[in-house]
Amino acid sequence: MPALSFCTHGSPLLRALARKPWNRDDQRLGRVAFQRRITTSHTRHWWPRRKHSNGVGDSAYVDEDGETEDFNNSALETQKPRNWRHQRRDVPRAIYILGTGSVGKLVAHSFAGIPNRPPVTLLLHLPTLVADWKEQGQSIKLETRGMVETRRGYEVELVRPSNLDDPDPPPNKAPIIIHNLIVSIKAPLTVSALLSVASRLTRDSTILFLRNVMGIIDEVNAKVFPDPETRPNYMVGVITHQVDALKSFSIVHTSMGTTALGLLPRQTAAQSTPGTSMSIPTWAPSSKYLLRTMTRTPVLVAVGFTPTELLQLQLEKLALYAVISPLTVMIDCTNGELLHNFAITRVVRLLLSEISFVIRSLPELQGVPNVKIRFSPGRLEKMFVDTVTNTANSISPMLQDVKASQETEIDYVNGYFVKRGEELTIKCVMNYMLLQLVKGKQQTITKRDDGLLPVEGIKAEETRVTPDVF
Repeated sequence: MPALSFCTHGSPLLRALARKPWNRDDQRLGRVAFQRRITTSHTRHWWPRRKHSNGVGDSAYVDEDGETEDFNNSALETQKPRNWRHQRRDVPRAIYILGTGSVGKLVAHSFAGIPNRPPVTLLLHLPTLVADWKEQGQSIKLETRGMVETRRGYEVELVRPSNLDDPDPPPNKAPIIIHNLIVSIKAPLTVSALLSVASRLTRDSTILFLRNVMGIIDEVNAKVFPDPETRPNYMVGVITHQVDALKSFSIVHTSMGTTALGLLPRQTAAQSTPGTSMSIPTWAPSSKYLLRTMTRTPVLVAVGFTPTELLQLQLEKLALYAVISPLTVMIDCTNGELLHNFAITRVVRLLLSEISFVIRSLPELQGVPNVKIRFSPGRLEKMFVDTVTNTANSISPMLQDVKASQETEIDYVNGYFVKRGEELTIKCVMNYMLLQLVKGKQQTITKRDDGLLPVEGIKAEETRVTPDVF
């Protein structure tokens, strides 16, 4: 092939290219690479680093892996991936949702509206819920600003705790492994619910906890997955959407919000011992898939955060929850009725000062910038006023649980601050008082409904008011 014929009085590079003829071997290798569309990894240097003699007389090259390969051989045809991390690992697309609360139904309804929707299976724990599912048309209805949208195409599965004696056990068959699980059940029921599907979760599975309380994961690790080597991967979500339930599978989206997501670093037994170096946390394929599915769902407005930033978002949400919900239970009022009352305001300020002191003393937040300003009592009080104003006509979930004689999440709200305060030698008197008051009121209502109170109720009778006689 003749040399390149163009003007050579320009730069030295052009003159060098004009003097060097085109190599036929280079042309053949380039044609093979184009036809086969073979691409190289960013970890593999295509052009050699240093020259090495193979003892035969031909020129060979040594790459970074220390392997010698002959450049004259057809290496393009025998090239194989050397790092398994660059190979594609398919993750099952099915997503299981444990918990039929308002948040769980919102997530399931939102998944059904995205392109290439994932298969969603609702895990129900009561046969009555299965009957309600069939009665309501096997669909989930969502009302937003007066518009009702019904979506179908879900699978339903009845799960029961492993310690429950089932009179009609299912036939023996291999259980289906759950790779993607979203838990939106109430905190006191989380452990018993996970025990029913614990055998179907592996080390490669991912569990997303969508509850605005804290302390659940420690309890799950102690009672469900005690072995750090075999426990699943954990993700935590903080959701600010306001959703109310109408029926078993009908909800109302009253207020738009956001969803903050974060992956908790996986810590093995060897890394938990002092003096060992912590490795860089890696994301499991199921965690990546679940995060991508959540973030590409427009209704959820989901965003990923680092573990430290997510912890601060959790504490902000929990601080407001620990003030609003217990006070509405004790006063039996809506959220808006907590405002414009000086006596209640003094109690709120005492609570927020105590919570602020505990949060700012946490060891996991030491060294984080602006923690003392972010969790100052003044800023928390401003957030309290804004939240109560935006949800003035709402009834807190804790008050709904007390009226329905159901167990509340008070142990995972105010009880969390009492527990962390004891670890830091801080006496959380206000939180401990509210904790016991809410439990006492709940027990009183339950015993009254069951007729177990030792004192009979006084019947209301008409009384005649007589004037005072002097």
